[in-house]
Amino acid sequence: MTKLDETSYPYLNPQPSDAEIQNHYTASPDEWSFVREVAQTADGQLAALFHLKLHQRLGRFIDLVTVPNLILQKIAASVGVNRIPTVTALQQYDASSTGRRHLTRIRDYCGVRPYDANVTTWLTTVAEKAAELKSRLPDIINVLLEELVHHRYDLPSFDALDRIAATARETVHERYYQNVEGQLTSELKETIDSLLETHNSPTTGWNSLKRESRKPTNKEVRQYLQHVVRLRELSAHMPKLSLPVPKYKYFCDLAASLDASELRQQKASKRYTLAVIYIRSRYAGTLDDAGEIFVKLMRALENNATAQLIEHQLEHTERAERLILQLKDVLEAFVRDGSIKTRIEAIEHCLTEQPDELITQCTEHLAYAGKNYLPFLLRPYAVQRPILMNCLDIMNLKSASDDKVMEHMIEALKRCRSSKGVLLSAEALGIDLSCDLDWLKPHWRKHVLVQSKEGATSFQIHRKYFELAVFTQLKEEITTGDVFIPGGETYDDFREQLVDDTTLDQELVEFVEISGLPATGKEFVRMLKAEMLTVSERVDRSFPDNSEARIVDGMIVLSKLKRTPLADAIKRLDLEISARMDPTTIVDVLVEVTKWLGVERHFKRLAGTEGRIDDLLRRVVLTLFCYGCNVGPTDLARCVKDLSRKQAAWLNLKYVNEETLLRVINDVINAYNQLDLPMYWGSGLSASGDGKKWTMRENTIMSEYHLRYGGYGGIGYYIVADTYIALYSRFITCGSYEGHYILDACMENTSDIQPKYLHGDTHAQNYVAFGLAPFLGAKLMPRIRRFKDLHLYRPSPGKRYKHIDALFDRTIKWALIERHYRDILRFAVSIKLGRISPSTILRRFNNKSRKNKIHDAMQALGAAYRTIYMLEYIEDPQLRRAISAATNKSEAFNQFIKWAFFANEGLIDETIRHEQQKLIRYNHVVANMIMYHNVQQMQRVLVELRQEGWDITPEMLEALGPYRTQHINRLGQHDVDTGRPIEALRAGSQISLARALGHQHPRQEAAPA
Repeated sequence: MTKLDETSYPYLNPQPSDAEIQNHYTASPDEWSFVREVAQTADGQLAALFHLKLHQRLGRFIDLVTVPNLILQKIAASVGVNRIPTVTALQQYDASSTGRRHLTRIRDYCGVRPYDANVTTWLTTVAEKAAELKSRLPDIINVLLEELVHHRYDLPSFDALDRIAATARETVHERYYQNVEGQLTSELKETIDSLLETHNSPTTGWNSLKRESRKPTNKEVRQYLQHVVRLRELSAHMPKLSLPVPKYKYFCDLAASLDASELRQQKASKRYTLAVIYIRSRYAGTLDDAGEIFVKLMRALENNATAQLIEHQLEHTERAERLILQLKDVLEAFVRDGSIKTRIEAIEHCLTEQPDELITQCTEHLAYAGKNYLPFLLRPYAVQRPILMNCLDIMNLKSASDDKVMEHMIEALKRCRSSKGVLLSAEALGIDLSCDLDWLKPHWRKHVLVQSKEGATSFQIHRKYFELAVFTQLKEEITTGDVFIPGGETYDDFREQLVDDTTLDQELVEFVEISGLPATGKEFVRMLKAEMLTVSERVDRSFPDNSEARIVDGMIVLSKLKRTPLADAIKRLDLEISARMDPTTIVDVLVEVTKWLGVERHFKRLAGTEGRIDDLLRRVVLTLFCYGCNVGPTDLARCVKDLSRKQAAWLNLKYVNEETLLRVINDVINAYNQLDLPMYWGSGLSASGDGKKWTMRENTIMSEYHLRYGGYGGIGYYIVADTYIALYSRFITCGSYEGHYILDACMENTSDIQPKYLHGDTHAQNYVAFGLAPFLGAKLMPRIRRFKDLHLYRPSPGKRYKHIDALFDRTIKWALIERHYRDILRFAVSIKLGRISPSTILRRFNNKSRKNKIHDAMQALGAAYRTIYMLEYIEDPQLRRAISAATNKSEAFNQFIKWAFFANEGLIDETIRHEQQKLIRYNHVVANMIMYHNVQQMQRVLVELRQEGWDITPEMLEALGPYRTQHINRLGQHDVDTGRPIEALRAGSQISLARALGHQHPRQEAAPA
């Protein structure tokens, strides 16, 4: 049975707030006049008015005797009546024919139609259509509510909607089950059933399907690639399915949550469907794993070679200094006075060794000069070569563009596979040296192409360097999407995820209307060009008055922002708040917030059956503590009484997926957004992104050594609102570019806080991200560093400026943007429809991608938007301060979540990839819950201080923050008391802080630009 508060089904709050009374239970003069015309008696008029206002609030008629008296009194008081009819009078009215006639008149007045059997039939069709995409009953019910309101029908009872939604979901699922089972032969059914048996083995074939890649040693990688081959053979016999993406993901999560014994208990059609979907999903996942292994092995080779190069250069520093000294002596001998013969004799006399030996030393030094680590690749490559070749066979890479040269190079690699010669002819590899190696970079070319003895124009190919060059290029093109893995998920052809022309034309009208962007490239270019001209000319005019910016040698120099010291009054207030916050434990915080917000309602069995956990609230709190604080099931069982390790892990495995945690995160964010204090910290219109490195063991595919962060680990990427609350979290590898994920929050964050301005550090300066952001309703505003490495573009070639002209060195390619504007709109519409993520597009069009014709258009578009932003950044010191403050909040949040993820020294010991992502989300939930609890306490303390006579100004509140930990105990044996009172949270949520402190409410003030 679905719970009413999981949906948007309207219901009565027995204790309505002042705002609710004003908005819903206050009758207008026209409404009072209407009911006085409809009814003759005083009681009848009041009863009709009650029904009118309640219908406007609930969308349906209910018995008046079930309505709290407080609500009836407020409605009556709004028309100057200080009494309400008796219960008997209300019952008689509702049962009378007069009352029923009045309801008909009220429907006509409201413009709604009654709910009847015909509506039920129509609603069933709507529910089945919704169930093709949605799987949770609350989501289907919400679709039904939207349709009923849109078509102006009375709402039926909640139970009726729940039955319709449940029946529709079952009908749709049964249709899928029968379709899949009908495509299976008896042999395939036997194959699936055999996966669920042990066959005298310690595990079943079904559990073996869930095998994850571990530490990428040669032995492990070989075994895992064998596992991929077995999956490929199994998947090849399974029927291809055509399922909507959300439904496919739902069935995958459901299948993953079941072990072999549980799957055996399902009815045959459902069992076979889940097995087929999961097998195909696991195969797609292992193809991506093969791609990840390939990329990681190549990165490891490069990192190892780079480290060896540095070590080699340090070891030969003395030789380099000796050669430089020798060169100095030669030059001094050359410039001395005397004849040529004398100088030559002087040069010969100063040579410390024979010329041939010095030339040899110079040649050796030049071979490793600069960043030439390529010679150090050869030795470790010999060990990794078979694995890389196996990965290549499994991935079956294909080109994502019309440029097929890398497919040709893969064929050449296969010819190299059985060869042991060092030098090979181009003809033997099927390579045309005049055109097939244009992709080869100069530093590779001098190693790959070896001049043959036949002449200066004849070359042979160094086999090992050629293989390494191709593997390196493939590594780059896999990450950029220039080549794809057919059948994969992450690395499949991204073009398949884009909408077709028909869908684009259907969606474009609504998209253009909502976004405010022009429908044609010509109009868009005219609009953007005009904006560039306006901003650049304004900055040029005001530049002489800008005391914090100057141009030196054609480069902009910005004055360093001065940090404003905290006033003593603010420091005293901050210390006093910390001292007065009630001591508590982290478990008690989780109990109180979970209980107050009722987030346990989101924890339901992934299998869709009713749960059997009696103490669900307690188990939810323990699960949040277990995974959100990195305690782990084993240690949790040690520090909590009457709890086994299996019980500690059960809820996470059977009740929780990423969607569950996202719904909890949204609940906490929305509750936090209702509090007054965060409004002093920000408007919710801006947010900042930053990454936090988490330490991991080497034995996972997500773990990677990174020179910047040091050690093995992964990156938690977070988007934090200007009110300090975290809106988005994601786990990525150390080798991933953080800037690719900053726009994902625009689509995945469904909370009440929807920022328009996204800040970040230098990772957010990506051209394509700048160009794509406005199409998603956002504006990128990163912190700008290294101005000398960035370019400003002129709106037109002939445009000149009086004061800032030296800053511009390039011109926007407007024709390119106009030509591919429809393609850019296709990306935006595909993102809006959930077909593809922004990070997929940003990864595809990163700076290394050069093979797609739209790449240059996206770069040009981003250049225009980034130039506008950089000019604003130069012009406005206050903007720079705001951006710096926003990024500082992200950095402070990173320290806060580290504090919350305290157990096991913050080491992520989980090896399964989707469980690693869940850990990041669990930690996100816990951090947000602590923030919510802290702000509640801070509001209570602030009101107490004001009552004691403290003078608390808005400026003082703006300097505070919710990342407080001194009063929270994380350690010791924990008693999970779910009976703890939550009156403090209830009272805190109702505090009107601005009114209590005598301030204007922050929401009434103008939002910052």
